[in-house]
Amino acid sequence: MTDGKRTPWVVGVSGASGTPYAAAVIRGLLAAGESVDLVVSRASRLTLLDETGIAFRDAHWRDDLAAWLERGADGKPATFARPELDDVRHWSAGDLAAGPSSGSYPVKGMLIVPASTACVAGVALGLSKDLLQRVASVTLKERRRLVVAVRETPLNGQTLKHLVALDEAGAVVLPASPAFYAGATHIQDLVDFVAGRVLDAAGVPHRLYRRWEGELGGASRPREASGD
Repeated sequence: MTDGKRTPWVVGVSGASGTPYAAAVIRGLLAAGESVDLVVSRASRLTLLDETGIAFRDAHWRDDLAAWLERGADGKPATFARPELDDVRHWSAGDLAAGPSSGSYPVKGMLIVPASTACVAGVALGLSKDLLQRVASVTLKERRRLVVAVRETPLNGQTLKHLVALDEAGAVVLPASPAFYAGATHIQDLVDFVAGRVLDAAGVPHRLYRRWEGELGGASRPREASGD
């Protein structure tokens, strides 16, 4: 049940490499004052364990998420301040009766970060084999914003067809492709660029990266602290 006022963004995390992207997006949403409903797939928990050493557990999701969000792209803890998670709600990936599985549950949209090719295929084909895919299907049928940050290379023809199908269905297909004009000096800067582009596609304000202003040499100028 919802209180009639809370309208979150659903963040779905699939099994592709790139859990730092998801952490940066969640931090960005919370910094913007947005509510978050989180769905972490079973496959992504193995990736998260490998990339950060964190075992994400349904029964202890709040502590595990806090530890995850404290880590930077290098996997080191305490890179970021411990976040406030009062407006984060977690749904188990196997809970097909969860709130976001229904179109009547109010959400602003869904961000799949990162999106594996298996996840892309499942959403494009409407398989709904777990809660992540089901919420994506609901997001499309309700004509809400769906951003799919696909993280794979190279892409085969079948995956390209699935991505075209998602685009035609109204999703934003956003490859996790960092740019370098923003003056990256650390791996976290590259992660934040992709996370910022995801938030741009969702219409959520942030200061995760330096925007292009039509002037060469901008990357060499000192960057103001973002506070995110």
